[in-house]
Amino acid sequence: MVYKDYYNILGVSRDATQEEIKRAYRRLALKYHPDRNPGNKEAEEKFKEISEAYEVLSDPEKRAIYDAYGYSGLKSSGYRGFEDISDIFKTFSDIFEELIFLLKKKSIPDQEMELIFLMR
Repeated sequence: MVYKDYYNILGVSRDATQEEIKRAYRRLALKYHPDRNPGNKEAEEKFKEISEAYEVLSDPEKRAIYDAYGYSGLKSSGYRGFEDISDIFKTFSDIFEELIFLLKKKSIPDQEMELIFLMR
């Protein structure tokens, strides 16, 4: 079974707060989002990977299992991860509604848009 270090994937410490985890996910989701990287399979895989990490670390129950037993503990408890990109958008629709809104606003420069999104 493949080992997945969700903390490393998101670039946060093991004692990161929920806010730090969310901020790291938003920053990476913005960078690797399929709409910003059309046709880029590597970016799509990275997007799936960071979304899976966020799903686990943002859920206190899943995070506790992961911290105690690792990835194999999650799998043995029934965790399946995401099958495809649409699963990610369904799970995190609230975050992506904000992102889509900001991506569509042409009057905001990319750097300013990222700052606004990350601060929310």
